[in-house]
Amino acid sequence: MIEKIKSPEDLKKIEEKDLSILCQEIRTYIETIVEKNGGHLASNLGAVELIVAQHRIFSSPRDKIIFDVGHQSYTHKILTGRYESFSTIRKFKGISGFPKSLESPHDVFNTGHSSTSISAALGMATARDLDKENYHIIANIGDGALSGGMALEALNHIGHTNKKIIIVLNDNEMSISEPVGAIAKQLTKISSGSTYRNLKYKLTQKLIVTALGRYLRRFLSRIKGIIKHMFSFKGLFFERFGLTYLGPYDGHDIIGLEEGFKIAKNIEGPVLVHVITTKGKGNYFAEDNPEKYHGVSPSGNKKYKSFTSIFGEYLVELAEVDKKITAITAAMCTGTGLELFREKLTDRFFDVSIAEQHGLTFAAGQAISGYHPFISIYSTFMQRGVDQVIHDICMQNLPVTMILDRAGLVGEDGETHHGVFDISLFGSIPNLVYMEPKDGTELKMMMKFSTNYIGPTMIRFPKASTIEDANNEILDYEELGNFELYTDQNKNSNFKLAIIGLGSEYTVASNIADILRTKGYDIDVYNPRFISPISNKTLIDLEKYQKVFTLENHVVIGGFGSLLKCRLLNPKVYSFGLPNSFIEHGSISELREEIGFTQEKILTEIERIISE
Repeated sequence: MIEKIKSPEDLKKIEEKDLSILCQEIRTYIETIVEKNGGHLASNLGAVELIVAQHRIFSSPRDKIIFDVGHQSYTHKILTGRYESFSTIRKFKGISGFPKSLESPHDVFNTGHSSTSISAALGMATARDLDKENYHIIANIGDGALSGGMALEALNHIGHTNKKIIIVLNDNEMSISEPVGAIAKQLTKISSGSTYRNLKYKLTQKLIVTALGRYLRRFLSRIKGIIKHMFSFKGLFFERFGLTYLGPYDGHDIIGLEEGFKIAKNIEGPVLVHVITTKGKGNYFAEDNPEKYHGVSPSGNKKYKSFTSIFGEYLVELAEVDKKITAITAAMCTGTGLELFREKLTDRFFDVSIAEQHGLTFAAGQAISGYHPFISIYSTFMQRGVDQVIHDICMQNLPVTMILDRAGLVGEDGETHHGVFDISLFGSIPNLVYMEPKDGTELKMMMKFSTNYIGPTMIRFPKASTIEDANNEILDYEELGNFELYTDQNKNSNFKLAIIGLGSEYTVASNIADILRTKGYDIDVYNPRFISPISNKTLIDLEKYQKVFTLENHVVIGGFGSLLKCRLLNPKVYSFGLPNSFIEHGSISELREEIGFTQEKILTEIERIISE
């Protein structure tokens, strides 16, 4: 059945009695491809019926269906002409794991970060009304994303404009980690009543058997929706924002969902359709542990120790000794390696939900009160907190350690998740000590340094495996801003070269230096450790070189090489890194080859520069 659907119009031809079979086919297909390619599993399995119902009631792409974050858009891609190409999802030159407007007219707004859908929908609604056109705009948002500041700001604006949009709240009681906060508690109250839901499920399963039963189901769903709309006070939280509340609906009952969407279409002004789904629906393992199966790697991959796991384990060690250390995450406990901290030091673990800006200022509040918070956020999500880093943490010179996980290229998640702009955003902020380790051992040294430093620190590291040994070497305060020189064989050379490999790029820099020495070139290798500040001692040492080459897993413009070039007077600095563009998805090795950021190509270019 799934192979015959080339567009949403084909979906509308499917008989009601066959919809459950279709949904099972979709789930099986998603599981098969995600097992091979990796991707977001639990969130997509939980949204199958919801997306099927939307495409049967609305007319995409005229009606605009928007996905917040995009973790639940796989069914949408399959139903909008991408069944055959779905096998390439997240692969190099294949389709994206997130909605992407260049990929299909059905993807009306690019997403990958949380809490954007309602704002985008409201902007589209104002444009629609200015053009005097008539179509529906549907914003799909999860309960976790609803806790984000942007979503609440958008709800506030909706109450002022009263524009017609339909917000579909996909409430699975999970964002990535378990949601926290007052909004989560409010949704739990609204959606409570498992006895009623179980009884309704058994009744609907019996009614689906016959044509008359299916008719009665649809009729009862319609009447139930109208009665709820007239008399229910459960949605008062949303009504206060000026929305008409409908629900909660069973997110796996297509007929009930369709009736709810029909009602929503005919209500004037903004509507919120509250839908209860099970994350990981149909997959026992994903249902039982949706946090673990939110995103999965391709099967067959060996697990090595990552920077993330080293960070999480060592932070527990530090915090068990220093009772003033706390850990903060923005709904990414597992992704940022803080599960062990949450388990062992519960009272000092804080999940602020999807609210990076709040989390940073929250950390500042702890720091000014005598604690040392470690707040771990993916590099690409830290972009949301630039003002809080500057105004609330660095301007007050507070001892907050900011961990930028997933810095640099991240691979298959693509352009919305590559952490390639953080140095250009944070590298020149006064008071901030900004570091990147070359391996896991150095990461631990930097974490220890941060706990002893009275002021803000930031550590970036990639999505990668790394070595870790028992080295207890300490990074002393006296070394602040000093680059580490690994070779110094050229004291008498008249033509001195230096190559500086930031973080994990140190290995590439060292390999290139080894090759150049075999060809007769004198070259020193530096591990900078510090992005900023750069000490006067380091600057004086670097002035002796005629040419300096820098390597970084970051865009070149505004990156580490740019910062260094601004500080040096005599030597010429040549920077190698990522292009100033949005880089597509694919494996990291494929992407590096595509953009020319490989050891071989860098070596060739360096030799060309030296020979000039």
